[in-house]
Amino acid sequence: MNVAYVYPWDVAGDPAAADRIASLGVEAVALAASYHSTRAATPYHPDHRVLDVPYPAFYLPVRPAAWGRLVPAAPTWTPVDAFLRARDELRAAGLQVHAWTVLTHNSHLGAAHPDLVVRNAFGDAYPYALCPAHDDVQEYCERLVREILTAGEPDGLILEACGPMGFGHQSVHEKTAGADWGPAHADLLSLCFCTACAPRCPPGLRDAVMAAIDGSPESVEQALGSSAQAVREVRVALSASLRTRLLAAVRELAPGVPVTLHANPDPWAAAAFAALPEGDLGLDVLVGNCWGDQAADAARLSRLGELATPGQRVGAYVLALPPRPADASVLAEQLRAYAKAGAAEFHLYHAGLASPARLEAIRQALGHLG
Repeated sequence: MNVAYVYPWDVAGDPAAADRIASLGVEAVALAASYHSTRAATPYHPDHRVLDVPYPAFYLPVRPAAWGRLVPAAPTWTPVDAFLRARDELRAAGLQVHAWTVLTHNSHLGAAHPDLVVRNAFGDAYPYALCPAHDDVQEYCERLVREILTAGEPDGLILEACGPMGFGHQSVHEKTAGADWGPAHADLLSLCFCTACAPRCPPGLRDAVMAAIDGSPESVEQALGSSAQAVREVRVALSASLRTRLLAAVRELAPGVPVTLHANPDPWAAAAFAALPEGDLGLDVLVGNCWGDQAADAARLSRLGELATPGQRVGAYVLALPPRPADASVLAEQLRAYAKAGAAEFHLYHAGLASPARLEAIRQALGHLG
């Protein structure tokens, strides 16, 4: 199964959108049900060309009784039931609709509840990053999934940011590149010391991390030394506990709905693709990010394939936007490389943001594979 990613506003209000997406040759659409703030081009919509999305929102009607301490915001830039409208139009075009669900990445809720966000060793808060070490955060994520399954009735569920977010986040007007921090610095700056995480840390860890960040660490393991394994276990357990809770809710409410996880086999992963170094029997599809170096992306997919259990599929999350060229032959070559690495399906980003030339490249590349 190949999947095209879209926002609800790409479809709701555009009568040509569903057929345009179906013509790409995909079988399903990842339709955002919960998504963070953004500024999006809408090159096809009859009513606008640029949409400003100033805060994260939930694209189904927000029923107050369904929520606890954390309540998602409703959009003002698109109908409050935009997911439902888009879902129905896409299904009428013969497409499955999988609810693309962003979980712990929420700057609106983080700003309103600073006690629930990730904090680095220096105490700096990451307001876009809800920390799943807090039960209020896990409860919010579970309620989010339950509402999507109950009110949205999707054909599948795609979980993004299903674990702790970290430093590596492209915030508004990001100004961190000049510090020349490398991958080890980013991993260390992603370790959380909030009130829920700090008691779980080995003694002296905060001081060790602060010292390492101001040095030249070769890797997070080298920086943490004998504490590395214990810290790794705590980090992986955060993602695992949230995932277990959400899977239990899905199997209770909609046992036949397949669950896809944006996953990363790196145990230090702290971003949209959650750490999954040991696999998970309850998932249906493991999707790895393929936005970077092709060889590194293929290696990541191969590792996910090694973690997959019989019946689980591996998917490749493929960028069809800049800096990738709008070239069908280049895209087809990438898809073949990812298929060779074990990808059984392609998740194509993004059918609403891509120009006509880029949509045609997707259409032709998928056609070549067929």
